[in-house]
Amino acid sequence: MSDAVDHEPEGELDQPSRRIVLALGAAAASTVVTIRPALAQTAGSVLNCEIPVPAPQAGGNYIAADGSLVPPGTVGAFPPAPRNFTGEEVKVMLRSGSAPAGVDSESAQAYANYIRRLQAGMSGFTCYASLQMPR
Repeated sequence: MSDAVDHEPEGELDQPSRRIVLALGAAAASTVVTIRPALAQTAGSVLNCEIPVPAPQAGGNYIAADGSLVPPGTVGAFPPAPRNFTGEEVKVMLRSGSAPAGVDSESAQAYANYIRRLQAGMSGFTCYASLQMPR
């Protein structure tokens, strides 16, 4: 009785053919080319997102030096930021302590502390969280 099944030499099943290796390499390269522009676009949009200080729901409140919201007229508190801050401005403010244009350094520190206190559901949180993600 003869065995009708062809047997490959030992070890050849473990080795992919050259054609398969080249096809996988081409697929991986096209994936990298496709993902990089998307990541660059995402990084750009993160730097252009905006964070209001304070959030619109807290309008009228001032910002204490520790970043908490306090009633207007509280001693040592700062008025709301004159405008929303971009992600890029916030990134610089949090890393170096540099104040954005039109903001004095003491106010900027209070605003930075407010931003650090942002939580899910608060205006600007998604922007802030995106800035914290490694690239």
